[in-house]
Amino acid sequence: MARLSFYLPINSSFQTTLGVDENLLVPGDQGTVGGTRISQHLSSPSSEKTSRTCCPPCPTLMTTSFCAGSEVRAGRGEVDMTGQQEGPRPNGFRTTRGSQDPATASCFRSSSPAKGKGQGTKVLPRPRGVLCSSHWPEQDRAAVSCLAPTSHPFLSFPPSVARSFDLQKSEAMLRKYMEFRKTMDINHILDWQPPEVIQKYMPGGLCGYDRDGCPVWYDIIGPLDPKGLLFSVTKQDLLKTKMRDCERILHECDLQTERLGRKIETIVMIFDCEGLGLKHFWKPVVEVYQEFFGLLEENYPETLKFMLIIKATKLFPVGYNLMKPFLSEDTRRKIVVLGKSWKEELLKLISPEELPAHFGGTLTDPDGNPKCLTKINYGGEIPKSMYVRDQVKTQYEHSVQISRGSSHQVEYEILFPGCVLRWQFLSDGGDIGFGVFLKTKMGERQRAGEMTEVLSSQRYNAHMVPEDGSLTCAEAGVYVLRFDNTYSFVHAKKVSFTVEVLLPDEGMQKYEEELTPV
Repeated sequence: MARLSFYLPINSSFQTTLGVDENLLVPGDQGTVGGTRISQHLSSPSSEKTSRTCCPPCPTLMTTSFCAGSEVRAGRGEVDMTGQQEGPRPNGFRTTRGSQDPATASCFRSSSPAKGKGQGTKVLPRPRGVLCSSHWPEQDRAAVSCLAPTSHPFLSFPPSVARSFDLQKSEAMLRKYMEFRKTMDINHILDWQPPEVIQKYMPGGLCGYDRDGCPVWYDIIGPLDPKGLLFSVTKQDLLKTKMRDCERILHECDLQTERLGRKIETIVMIFDCEGLGLKHFWKPVVEVYQEFFGLLEENYPETLKFMLIIKATKLFPVGYNLMKPFLSEDTRRKIVVLGKSWKEELLKLISPEELPAHFGGTLTDPDGNPKCLTKINYGGEIPKSMYVRDQVKTQYEHSVQISRGSSHQVEYEILFPGCVLRWQFLSDGGDIGFGVFLKTKMGERQRAGEMTEVLSSQRYNAHMVPEDGSLTCAEAGVYVLRFDNTYSFVHAKKVSFTVEVLLPDEGMQKYEEELTPV
């Protein structure tokens, strides 16, 4: 049996102490991050002091270890290699009984290794690091040699790190990234001005820094007007605005690096979910945010330090479940849900003078406003006078012809409370009645009067403007969506519709008491 010890670069002290607890959504008063208390993060030293032979731009080194198919032990950074096991290793290592790649070994040597916490058996998460390109593995340098140079932090770490050391995937990722920069005109995006309606009504903003000097971005969910935005601007404008925000954040990281004399490359995001409601689950806007998070994962890897959720409502598990497929496991591990003591927990991460008074700190605008409106936009309802369209084009999944004097029922079985029914429909030939009912007898068709009325039946001008809505199911059972044309004795109606059942995230169910009512 041979032993291999090596050192990996890491982004910050916070990343070094992240645990592997899969319950990434933590109850409020605990204030934990991936199984580690926030207070432990703040009390831990920023890094272990090491003497190293790598060049100054390389980040702090720490001792850790991992290898596919081998047991990983926390402490001295040793990996037990059995037999003739051979395969790719992080940052250029290929190992046969402990051999090293000399081309990259110098970047990981230390004459004073970081001290471990003992010989435990806890498996560590795969660390993410940043290396100057001169210390990239040879295959990574070759993969990007044909690409246009860029100073973007995306290329400040070996590309294979972000794709589990798969060279082909890494090269494809980089080529796709360069195409993204060209399509979005990233090199000039900071000179681009978003439409007026976005500047006035799109919530969010940069304000202050955490205790490590990392910028803090706030997203204010409640005042967001989803329909107003998509009726007033294009989806491309919204996405480009979000990419512009990303570049603003990275530019601020560069400025902080110059001010502090040390590398700042990650940010803290705070999502204020007060007011999160059914209006935010309108399908077109959900699809925009899903695409946005997908772009973040593909083009801005390793920039998120933490995503802190405060004032989460009971609908948050549903919203999280909609976005989760578009978030990497690494990103999901950095999401923290804070409960009733969220102000105290924020102060452990952010100094009072850097935290707006509205969020528990002492920072205010020059005029004393505690919300810091000069830095954070709180959005609001968009006036209809700014609309450029009255509907968003939608593809419907089903279509049915409803005869005069009749109705059509669609049944959906809800297995547990907290699910959300979401619908969109369009009628042709006149208005149509619509209501939602809960069946009282299983296995047979019931008339409207025999069922429990959940959403009273009303007539909608869906032939003029498509109708959409949603409903939180308070109890399990079979829900019936009923399209009613019984009042029409002359005209048949064609109805096109889409219905979805949105499930809350299972990991959030046990934290129900921590979430505020909608």
